[in-house]
Amino acid sequence: MINPHASYDDAAVAIAGARAGADMVRNMYGRRLNRIDKGGGDFATAADVEAEKAIIGVIRAARPDDAVLGEEGGQRGSADAVRQWLVDPLCGTLNYAVGNMLVAVNVALRDGAAAVADPFSGEVFFTDGETAWVRHDGADDDALLMPSPATRLVDANLDPPFPSAPGFRAVDLLAHPEFVERFRPRVVSTTLALAWVAAGKRAAYVTDGGDLSRSVHFAAGIALCRAAGCVVTGIDGAPIGESGRGLVVAADDETHGLLMSIARSRS
Repeated sequence: MINPHASYDDAAVAIAGARAGADMVRNMYGRRLNRIDKGGGDFATAADVEAEKAIIGVIRAARPDDAVLGEEGGQRGSADAVRQWLVDPLCGTLNYAVGNMLVAVNVALRDGAAAVADPFSGEVFFTDGETAWVRHDGADDDALLMPSPATRLVDANLDPPFPSAPGFRAVDLLAHPEFVERFRPRVVSTTLALAWVAAGKRAAYVTDGGDLSRSVHFAAGIALCRAAGCVVTGIDGAPIGESGRGLVVAADDETHGLLMSIARSRS
């Protein structure tokens, strides 16, 4: 049997995987899906599980020796493998479960190529690790991602836990006079917002947390934003990594500086 993915480069594998997951998410949308309790108010649906299977099927066909860490299925292969794929098959499960189409499918090779698919717009945002593009369904040409602060829209992740509280809470930004003067808050509850920063649809994204650089939820979006030229740091302004805290991604230095100033003034 001919393997259609065997000759793909890593970016093409990421795109194919994200599209396979997005197809599953879109096809199962609107069905009555049982919830799989994960504790702490978190849950998955059959769409999460089936989308992850579809993504891993693509990765296994193209890169059978690579390790995979999936949001639903956990670790496959060695966690210390040189090549590891990070898969979040449906980011925005709660949105999806209540019929909200704001979701993303995230596929990233650690420290390499990545793709974020929007199942309902048909957009796939992707990077080879150096440059970032967006591909539209039916379009022949890929468009470079161009970050811009022009919208002044800033997405804040307000979901718990809040490991940096009381020193930092994203919700506190929304009540700061300078934030209200300079920006307009948005809460979409999916890391699709990171792709939107890279594409110029958002000026910035802010979330609390620990080291998010190797998170299945955030790795693809971070890779996109870095490749597109966004400013990417922790909430303390330090580089993200093992000792990092949360994430601030901004379209440019000025936006990032303003957000950091506001955040520090709330501490």
